[in-house]
Amino acid sequence: MAKTLKSPKKRTAFTTTVFMKRMMAVSGLVFLFFVLFHAYGNLHYFQGELEYDHYAYFLRTFLQPILPFGGFLWIFRAALLLCVLAHVGSAFHLWARNKRARGSARYAVKVSKADHYASRYAMRTMRWGGVVLLVFIIAHILQFTTLHLTPGGHYEHGRAYMNMYYGFQLWWVYLFYLVAVVSLALHVWHGTWSALQTLGAIRSAVIPYVRVIASLVALALLAAFMSVPTAIHFGLTDPPLPAQTYSQQAEAHGINWNNH
Repeated sequence: MAKTLKSPKKRTAFTTTVFMKRMMAVSGLVFLFFVLFHAYGNLHYFQGELEYDHYAYFLRTFLQPILPFGGFLWIFRAALLLCVLAHVGSAFHLWARNKRARGSARYAVKVSKADHYASRYAMRTMRWGGVVLLVFIIAHILQFTTLHLTPGGHYEHGRAYMNMYYGFQLWWVYLFYLVAVVSLALHVWHGTWSALQTLGAIRSAVIPYVRVIASLVALALLAAFMSVPTAIHFGLTDPPLPAQTYSQQAEAHGINWNNH
């Protein structure tokens, strides 16, 4: 006799779980493309102060006059905020569901020690790494976007090069950033192939190759994001220009904050 269909309640729970997994996967991939672009953008720091600040200025003038000054960035930030809410909300929902499902029969299903430890490692990496990243995102915005946190010196809107230089002179800021970027790399390493698998974009036979690619992407992000803070912290970059010299040269490089 064929098995009876699941109850409506179980079907609803199953549909919700599938939706949450897919929403988490899609929002995670959006973040992956963002951090890749962000890591590339940070490398402009090595071109010098005026070139890096011009890059920051360009992002705020992008799509003008269709959008007002900074309009593109605010739309982009709003989209990222929605992705954060979707990603964190989905993660919490799936964690709570799994916790309820395990109950007292947590170890009822027998698995090999290797599979058990691998699963526990991946789960803890994603869970606690996600918490670290959430804290870091908030701190990062307060430090370099709103300038409510200004460790290391006097920060100014528009002088992105100088603000980063002051911040990464401090060992604890550098260490905090390092922990966050390592967490990001681990999150990307596990999350990329997991998200693609959830979306049905890959078959089980090619998962090992996707994991290799995910590992390379994670290492590339780690190297790109840490290259600038490391260079600053160990004195391998030029200090920011004095205020008067900077104001004289900024407009020649297409940087004019006075009109905005």
